[in-house]
Amino acid sequence: MNIDYSIIKSLIKDNISITAAESLTAGMFQSILGNVSGVSAIFPGGFVTYSNSAKELLLDIPNDIINKNGVVSDKTAIWMAKQSKTKMHTNIGVSFTGVAGPDSLENNPAGTVFIGIDFLDQLPYAQEFHFDGNRNDVRVKSVNAALKMIADEYNK
Repeated sequence: MNIDYSIIKSLIKDNISITAAESLTAGMFQSILGNVSGVSAIFPGGFVTYSNSAKELLLDIPNDIINKNGVVSDKTAIWMAKQSKTKMHTNIGVSFTGVAGPDSLENNPAGTVFIGIDFLDQLPYAQEFHFDGNRNDVRVKSVNAALKMIADEYNK
């Protein structure tokens, strides 16, 4: 697994806190954060919300948001990012929702991923990706894409 940890080190250096709400990555992003010495100063914890009911229960995402837009959607990803940031009182909230595969979900093929980001005082947004490979490939590519999104925001 090829991971660039430099953005995490920059966040630690600048004391910018981060949390995540993960579905298809099942905690992989938060595990990657944990690989960096000193991350406990900026990472208080996060959420693994694999099921729709967990998203509702742990993140207080209204049921109608998921029912209207689907779990594999930009709207759900934005809600996940915003709610994780709000609940953990961090500067950044990152979210992952999508289809790791091998089967499709909500008419979305395997490899469809939405990553949400709520970065400091900027408007939260989500980006759609279509990754190829097996389940683990999709999950690793999702984590790398999120790290790049955070780095892009950080370097603006």
